[in-house]
Amino acid sequence: MRFRAGRESSATLNGQISLYHRYAQFLARHGFHVLTYDYRGIGASRPPRLRGCGYRWRDWGTLDFDAALRFLCDALPGMPLHVVGHSIGGFLPGYAEAAPALSRILTVGAQYAYWRDYAAHRRLRLLLKWHVAMPMLTAALGYFPGRRLGWLEDLPAGVANEWSFRGSRFESCHEARERTEVLERFAAVKAPILAVATADDEYATPAAMRRGLSYYCHSPRMMVVLPPRSLGSEAVGHFGLFHTRHEVTFWISTLR
Repeated sequence: MRFRAGRESSATLNGQISLYHRYAQFLARHGFHVLTYDYRGIGASRPPRLRGCGYRWRDWGTLDFDAALRFLCDALPGMPLHVVGHSIGGFLPGYAEAAPALSRILTVGAQYAYWRDYAAHRRLRLLLKWHVAMPMLTAALGYFPGRRLGWLEDLPAGVANEWSFRGSRFESCHEARERTEVLERFAAVKAPILAVATADDEYATPAAMRRGLSYYCHSPRMMVVLPPRSLGSEAVGHFGLFHTRHEVTFWISTLR
């Protein structure tokens, strides 16, 4: 797993690929220590060969997020630790054994891609894309060739399959003997969570956000859905809040 760090005055943890660099730099300019990292199998943490690497979606939380958090705890002892997580990165913190050390959590478009929660007008298309085409291509090639298709990153087979075959309860992808421990880890997190999405996010619908937040049962939780026009845009979507055009609106508001 590859880390990148910026040095200022508080501590923020932000799982990312290159999409998030400008936002991380913005946080550093406003007085935060910022750590960014790539999950195993993607970005700068991609192995020479994806086929057969064995990485799973859950490893991004139990191993990668946990390692990043422990790194910060050691590097900045006693400082408050905040996490900014986008999409699946806003759900994964609960997997980490060290997550009770977190002070605050901001999630953006966070959910775990259960297909029934997709926006109704896009549900069939997204179901066919991520839950039919993706597992078929993964089975044929031994990994998911997302970059070649223009569908996000290439993904290890384990990551793609845990996404494709996830049920309404995320823990159903675990063996029965593991489920209690996983749920207890999420319940151990007590940091306040502010969950934000835009009204035109086809993945992070209110139903999807509520489903993910329900696992953080001991955290104070607040959910906010932003109309694109409140940000001066006609459309924002799932990734748009990290565009620099939102620096003076959404980005500024996250500093509070």
